Amino acid sequence: MILDEATSALDSESEKLVQEALDSLMEGRTTFVIAHRLSTIVRADKIVVMENGEIKEMGTHSELIAMNGIYKNLYDIQFNENV
Repeated sequence: MILDEATSALDSESEKLVQEALDSLMEGRTTFVIAHRLSTIVRADKIVVMENGEIKEMGTHSELIAMNGIYKNLYDIQFNENV
């Protein structure tokens, strides 16, 4: 399954409902998700961070946060009000 910005035009409540439905649809399937909203991908088995068409970082959410790089910066911007 390929999802390209599947929740980008949704409000937070609708995004949560769609994400719950997608979680059950994706179970047991290989899914490629393209997203700017990190809430869409935080539970992914592998996250690939690209910049200018190049892979810059790769790992799980926890691994990428620990790297303190591009992904962590994006996460802080989206989820931490004190940034």
